[in-house]
Amino acid sequence: MKHYRKELWFEAPTRRAFINITRQVEECLRESSIKQGLLLCNAMHITASVFINDDESGLHHDYEVWLEKLAPHAPVEQYRHNGYEDNADAHMKRQIMGREVVVAVTDGQLDFGTWEQIFYGEFDGRRKKRVLVKIIGE
Repeated sequence: MKHYRKELWFEAPTRRAFINITRQVEECLRESSIKQGLLLCNAMHITASVFINDDESGLHHDYEVWLEKLAPHAPVEQYRHNGYEDNADAHMKRQIMGREVVVAVTDGQLDFGTWEQIFYGEFDGRRKKRVLVKIIGE
């Protein structure tokens, strides 16, 4: 069995962002030369997420509104975590959106359903964070 590992780095200029990373992940798959197997893609930071969904701006807006209702940023005093930071909401948003995705690799391609894309979700941006891509297979 072959294996491949690569870290992708992102620095969102805003506090929150949804970045389509499908092309970068597909490039990792090409580099790996693995044709059949599994691909894991996970955020390596506790205030960021990796998830699969549609690349549609209305949906991304709806996520922003929904997440802010579930875990509002302000007032930061509502959170015990916020002793010297103001990112407790980012931890909660990450928990909701998830840490990682696993995608089947078939014939050297990501085995997606219709409209599926991989996204990096940033909830406490303005600094460098990484995403791990790990692929195993033949």
